[in-house]
Amino acid sequence: MQLYSYFRSSAAYRVRIALNLKGLPYEYLGVHLLKSGGEQFSEAYRSVNPTALVPTLVDGDVSIGQSLAIVEYLDETHPDPALLPADAAGRARVRAIAQTIACDTHPLNNLRVLKYLKRELNIDDESRDAWYRHWVALGLGAVETMLANSAATGEFCHGDAPGLADICLVPQVFNARRLNCDLSAMPNVLRIDAACRALPSFDLAAPEKQPDAE
Repeated sequence: MQLYSYFRSSAAYRVRIALNLKGLPYEYLGVHLLKSGGEQFSEAYRSVNPTALVPTLVDGDVSIGQSLAIVEYLDETHPDPALLPADAAGRARVRAIAQTIACDTHPLNNLRVLKYLKRELNIDDESRDAWYRHWVALGLGAVETMLANSAATGEFCHGDAPGLADICLVPQVFNARRLNCDLSAMPNVLRIDAACRALPSFDLAAPEKQPDAE
């Protein structure tokens, strides 16, 4: 397998965790999102992923963009260990947590959105960072409530084994810390993040441990 990735990309971080949890080797292909105006906009990369976003997973003749689609593909093609619960209600809960992060929170704080706010709308750095923190507080605050109010929460987001929800949680917490977001009112989020990062699969996927880390 080949993974087009950028060390600091939350979405790529998710896929690296999933690959590690599955014990799947892969070739890391760095796509620098800032150099030369963004390598993701090159004709060569757009031929791989027309959205000009990372990550992209290439598995033989299969090429997939979108991190959640990649993670579920990996779970279906390499089912052990499972990243989703066996029961329908459990799968729905895990997907709801994951999508609250990956669909409702992260896109509002993606690099291309932050660049648009600054370059096209002339938002100053302080206001841009306030925008970032607002959506993180709203999104991770909702996740905290989901975790706190469910008996299904265990050592991890769902039970006592890491899965899809945890794969989404850890990269978002990493980015929240980079922007000095206040997470003190989120004890379950912080506890689960710490439990995940203590595992080799999560630790080896960390941004600072990638070949293109700066």
